[in-house]
Order: sequence, then C-alpha cells, then structure tokens
Amino acid sequence: MSQIIVRPDREKPIIHRHPWVFSGAVDSVRGDPQPGDIVDVVSKNGRFLARGYFNPRSQIQVRLLTWADEPIDGSWWRQMIGRALSARIQRGILPPAVRLINAENDFLPGLIVDRYGDHLVLQALTLHIDQRKTDLARLLVEALAEVGVTISGVYERSDVDVRKKEGLALQTGLLWGEEPPELIAVQINGTIRLVDVRAGHKTGTYLDQIGNQAFLDDFLNQRAIKGDLLSLFSYTGGFGLGSRCQITQVDASLPALNLAEKTYQTNQFPMNRVEFIQADVFELLRDFADERRRFEVIVCDPPKFAHNAGQIERAARGYKDLNLNCFRLLQPGGCLMTFSCSGAISTDLFQKIVFGALADSGRSAQIIRTLSANDDHPVTLTFPEGAYLKGLLLRVY
Repeated sequence: MSQIIVRPDREKPIIHRHPWVFSGAVDSVRGDPQPGDIVDVVSKNGRFLARGYFNPRSQIQVRLLTWADEPIDGSWWRQMIGRALSARIQRGILPPAVRLINAENDFLPGLIVDRYGDHLVLQALTLHIDQRKTDLARLLVEALAEVGVTISGVYERSDVDVRKKEGLALQTGLLWGEEPPELIAVQINGTIRLVDVRAGHKTGTYLDQIGNQAFLDDFLNQRAIKGDLLSLFSYTGGFGLGSRCQITQVDASLPALNLAEKTYQTNQFPMNRVEFIQADVFELLRDFADERRRFEVIVCDPPKFAHNAGQIERAARGYKDLNLNCFRLLQPGGCLMTFSCSGAISTDLFQKIVFGALADSGRSAQIIRTLSANDDHPVTLTFPEGAYLKGLLLRVY
C-alpha cells in the first residue's frame, strides 16, 4: 500500500483523529497512489498514523477512514454503515425521513445518505466515494433490509459544488432500483411532508431542521400562541406547519412556495390562516417595517452566506441586517427563532452578530434555547467543522 508521509509539525491533528490531511501537511509520497486509492498515513520515521483515501487534485489530499491498521474492504463498509443505521433507530424503528449517514460525522467522509420512505438519496462528495457509489448503494439496501426496512430505489444527488474541488462533475440519476415518484410523502412530526428528491434543496428537503420545527410547534401550542408567525426563507413551509398560528411564508422561489402550498393543503391546514409571498426577504422586511407590520413570532432561516473564511465579514453584515429588521417587526414579548447555516460563522460569532443587531434595535431579549441540527446530524467531537447549523430562540421586549 502506498504511503503519505506527513510533516512532523502536522501529525497532531491526525493523532487527535481529525479526518482531513491537507496538502500542506504532506512531506512526501511513497509509492504510486492513484486518485481515489486507499493509502496509509505515516510519520517521517515510518510510524503508522491512520488510513484513508487519496486525491492529489484536492486541497484535502487524504480523508481518513480509520486510525487502526485494518483492511478497508466490503466487511469494513458493512460494519460502518450498520453502526450509522443503529444510531438512528428510535424505539426499534428507523424514522421514515432521516439522515442515515452524515459524512465525516459518521466517520464516512464524503458520503451523505438520506431516507425518504422507501427511497434513499445518496450524495457522493469525493472521488473515492464516487468510485464506490454503486457498491455502496447495494450495501445500504442490504443493511436496511437487515433492520426490516425495504428500499425501492437509491437516487443520486451529487450535484453540489464541492465535487468540483475533487475534479468531479455534478451528477444526478438513479443508482439502484426504481425511480422515485415526482413527490415522496413522508410522515414527520405528525405532519405529511412532500419531498422532491430530484429538484429539492439538498437531498430533497432540510432534514437538519426537523427537530427545530417540532420544537417550535410544541413551544407555540403549549403556550396557546395563535398570533402572526412570519417565516423567512421558508422553502416548503416546515416552520409553523404543526402550529395554530396565522402564518406568512416568504421565499424567493416560486416552485418552493407552490410545494409549500400543496403541503399545507395535504395536511388540511386552514388555508385562510396561511399566506405565501414570493419576494426578496431583505426588501420585504424593509417594506414591512415601513408599514409598521408586527408579528408575534418570526423564524429567520437564511441560506449559507459564508462559504469560506474570506466571506465572513460580508456574511456578518447580512445576518446583522436580517436580525435587526426582525427585532423591529416583533411585538413586545414576541419570539425570534434565528439561524445561521454557515460553517465559517462560529456559534460565538453568530451570537455576537445577533447581539449587535439587538443593541442597534434598542430592544431587550432573553435566550430561551440555543439550537442546532437535528440529532440524526451528529457532530464528531474531533471535527468541529461539522457543527454548521446554529440558532437561537429569543424572547424580545
């Protein structure tokens, strides 16, 4: 097996089980590893450190799979897939809509797999996973059958820009079994969600927000809050679907709002209690402020503003502007649920940004709860980059 020799001053993160070996950490290459090959990562004196897969085209030249001297074969993949599935089983049942494998955070870098009913959606983010994706689809189907879940088809949504850094083209299409229907209906938190796995965001919807949506519904219903709820960047309307509020859903995408409306109709939500507005959120918030509109609850769940460290300053201005206008639109005693999904924005920085917006608004607020991704999106303790989603639920006076 070929070896990647790392510089002595770059061994520590590997020993501490961070899953990435950057090009700057590589001292030399022994052997002739081809892109996608399994390689050993060793110290300059030849001590084994870890094993992973290699791609010289990527800034992350090795993604680590194991820190044990063990073969990476079909048995290893079955074991790791089985471990990830076992972690998602609740009361003996695998939820019908769930992230099954969360890449580095399930110790399987480059692989994301979501379940929607009897279909799986697979994302191959890296070269090695792309080379193995057909076999992985079969292993996933077999592993799910062992826990009593029958899968009809595995659909690929490898249409994410990060693949370009691996020298890969964007790809979508059927990997195994039957084509998915136009929309897949799945039960989530007592409601029916309609998921478009071909054209929907991510693998079809935002599974990472499922727990926060359920928490908000419970929070509102337990307090008998039936006032106006404004959901910004609402996508297909998951926030508020299980509440009794008067809801205004705002998104720039008309197809997303059309699917949201169909979802609310499917759930027999009173359509006189929900409004769908296609608009630029930043402009609409300023219009609402000019009109002196007020809301009892606002959910602000924008897309990723910072894709890298160089975009943090601009992203911070965007988050501050959004939250400042949200504070201005809230009734006294109202609640703001606000998020950032930018991995480059730390939890501490996000809270400071929201604090700055609050200070400029002249209001006061309490943190009711800090928020993160759903528990089927675990974060490996040695990989803090996995904690991309952060949020706050605030009561504002």
